[in-house]
Amino acid sequence: MPGDSLRLWDPLVRLFHLSIAGVFIANYGLNEAGDTWHVWLGYYAMAWLLVRTVWGFVGPRSARWADFWPTPKRLNAHVRSLLNRNPQHRLGHSPLGALVMVLMLSALLTLGVSGFLMQEVDALWGADWPLQVHASAANVLLALVCVHVLAAVFESIQVKDNLPLSMLTGRRKRLPDERAQ
Repeated sequence: MPGDSLRLWDPLVRLFHLSIAGVFIANYGLNEAGDTWHVWLGYYAMAWLLVRTVWGFVGPRSARWADFWPTPKRLNAHVRSLLNRNPQHRLGHSPLGALVMVLMLSALLTLGVSGFLMQEVDALWGADWPLQVHASAANVLLALVCVHVLAAVFESIQVKDNLPLSMLTGRRKRLPDERAQ
């Protein structure tokens, strides 16, 4: 397999992805909001978010923000390639995938901050807006997760490569024009 594939996702990125997916499933679908597990899983997710943010500056190329940040130029080129049925297969996130990722991370941060503020009700004089922000951010994140999963399947079909599997194994299929690494 190493001759037919190349390393894509490093172990830290893969562990972050699996951890956040697990926390999301546990906290959105299986846990009661406000209970002890919900709160501690939220802190765990925020710790991972901090680690991933730092890793985006010091990690390997495919993990770095500079490699995949969704600039208008990158987004425009990617959308044009999709409309022209000429899919771009690149090492790392596609520009639209990067945009969804940044939005998911922003929703996750909003969940963490609003969840923390909900625990500090006395400091906020009983305000209920943190709960409303928390619930809205959870629903936005759910919608983004659905887009993320559907887009991963769509892109996998377009580029003829199992992209979700690459997040588990850390490797992806080598393209014919890519030299061995």
